[in-house]
Amino acid sequence: MSTACAVAAELVRRAEEDRKATREAGTAPTPERRRRVAECRRDNAAALEAIVRRHGWPAADLVGPTASTAALMILLHAPDLDFRLRCRDLIEQATADGRIPAVHFAYIADHCAVDLGEPQFYGTRVNPVTLRPYPVRRPDTVDERRQDVGLGPLEEQMRALRSGR
Repeated sequence: MSTACAVAAELVRRAEEDRKATREAGTAPTPERRRRVAECRRDNAAALEAIVRRHGWPAADLVGPTASTAALMILLHAPDLDFRLRCRDLIEQATADGRIPAVHFAYIADHCAVDLGEPQFYGTRVNPVTLRPYPVRRPDTVDERRQDVGLGPLEEQMRALRSGR
């Protein structure tokens, strides 16, 4: 198996472990299950950091679109904001080079902005309590920015979220 295939398989496996642990913790939240989610995310972030150090951001041209998306999911759950910020810049460059879809940059840019206490650009980050987006920079033009990266209108996303779809 080539290095790229091995990296791709690891990323997909790790993202699936996170989904499984998160789903289990959501259906029956216990301290043990929440601890397992936190450990899984820490371990996944450490593995992703090692991959990024060795290969750069695992863009679709290196690991394929599924594994590249898995890397993004791992990154969005990574506990270290400095690491997320470094990767945001790598993802921005990979997006500009056409090696990953622009929507990847939208998600990490919004996650970092919210964590820095700044308004987000695309409205992808939603407050789980209110089921409304965290503050959005220039909300009057957010749907244009969303369309540019392949996302539908924000209100449409909010309706779908509230209806449980």
